[in-house]
Amino acid sequence: MTKVSKNINDIKHTSRKSSRDSVKHVLLKGVFWRILIIEGVLLVWSVFYMLITEESGGKDLVWYTLRIILLVGIIILFMMVSLRSFLTRKVIASLEAIDLANRNMRDDDPTAREIVLPADTPEEIWQIADSRKQMLDTIFKVSEERLHLMNFIKDTFGRYLSKTIVEEILRSPEGQKIGGQRKIVTILMSDLRGFTYMSENNDPEKVVILLNRYLERMSEVIVSYGGTIDEFIGDAILAIFGVPEEDDDDPVQAVACGIAMQKALVGLNTEFVKEGYPPLEMGIGINTGQVVVGNIGSEVRMKYGIVGRAVNVAARIESNTIGGEVFVGESTYEKVQDRVEVEKARSAMMKGLRHPLVYYPVTAVGAPYDVKLHTSEDDEKGVPISLPFNCWVIEDERVGDEGMPGETLTINENEIVAVVERPLNRLTDVKLKFDFCLDAHCFDEIYAKVTATEKIEKDMVNRFAITSINPEDRAMLQKWIQSAM
Repeated sequence: MTKVSKNINDIKHTSRKSSRDSVKHVLLKGVFWRILIIEGVLLVWSVFYMLITEESGGKDLVWYTLRIILLVGIIILFMMVSLRSFLTRKVIASLEAIDLANRNMRDDDPTAREIVLPADTPEEIWQIADSRKQMLDTIFKVSEERLHLMNFIKDTFGRYLSKTIVEEILRSPEGQKIGGQRKIVTILMSDLRGFTYMSENNDPEKVVILLNRYLERMSEVIVSYGGTIDEFIGDAILAIFGVPEEDDDDPVQAVACGIAMQKALVGLNTEFVKEGYPPLEMGIGINTGQVVVGNIGSEVRMKYGIVGRAVNVAARIESNTIGGEVFVGESTYEKVQDRVEVEKARSAMMKGLRHPLVYYPVTAVGAPYDVKLHTSEDDEKGVPISLPFNCWVIEDERVGDEGMPGETLTINENEIVAVVERPLNRLTDVKLKFDFCLDAHCFDEIYAKVTATEKIEKDMVNRFAITSINPEDRAMLQKWIQSAM
């Protein structure tokens, strides 16, 4: 109950109380008038009887009348005083105790559930108090069970859906109906790089444990920045900023959250490496736009989620990232440009889009978040190492049939600079395979994304950002890099 509604109820209660007499007044008033009527009838009858049966003068009759009136007054006064004390002790005090307990109950007084009545209280009032106690016990028990059930629902379904969304569905009488509303929101889409290789080459139970640890850490970051997790799609996360409540800071909160997620993954990777697991890499795409938010599905199966072009654009932006990057679309950049630091705008022509997709790599967010991303400029430059390999282009998750020969120029932990038979377009996904074995070690496939194509002297050189690599292969490359430095 809000403070305003409570005050209104207090006024209504006071109004009802002032316009109606109490039990004490009703009883005493009723008794007084009845005694007065009886005594009046007796007075008139006595005077009339004396008048017709005795030969009295007018003076004697007046004095007789006055004596009778005085006697009647004394009798009425005695009856009212004694009856008032009797009714108060036997009836009224008990009823007032029940009334006081009810008013204290309205004020959330925990002691109001119990009523102390005198031992000689009439049986009917005892039954009223006992019935009241039983009724309150039942009400409180049902309320506690309902509260426990509501908390259970929130805790249980809050693991599958954001708790804020669950509360909105439970709070609204229309919460279970299919339908939605249009809203301007900011969508954050994240996805792991190379997790498929890890899942295929590790025990499934360990993979699930690692994935859950990753999702838990990322969920904590998203919630701390005011985001709502819409769903987990395998190792991908779809989060929304602006649902169920909108805020002018939603876009910048989403961008700051993306950088904080990347920094949190660095700490999580430190734990994984100590435990003998390969580090994870994550790309994040952020976009702002209009979506339909609400219950989607059928009466048989539904989910609370979002649909709209803005979601698809966020996924397209994310698909252009490599590990450690946070990209924002034009619509988001327009809202946060005064509060973030970005690299030069990039564009890509994506399938299904009529115009090139423009996005900005974010490097930092200012006050009050003050978070900075580790960028490729912070990495140490590659060392000259010449290794032959074959390269296959990946398109629509399908590896091409024909490979192209190539040779590395420089290598560092996360990037390979190489010359291939023909230049590749930026953002092309590729599979690399060194076609030799060395030191009793044969290399597995390395998956990468072309981040740049540039001309160095007479050769067209491609820069490959490594997105997935066997931990043993990474260790071997690190060994060679250390030896070549």
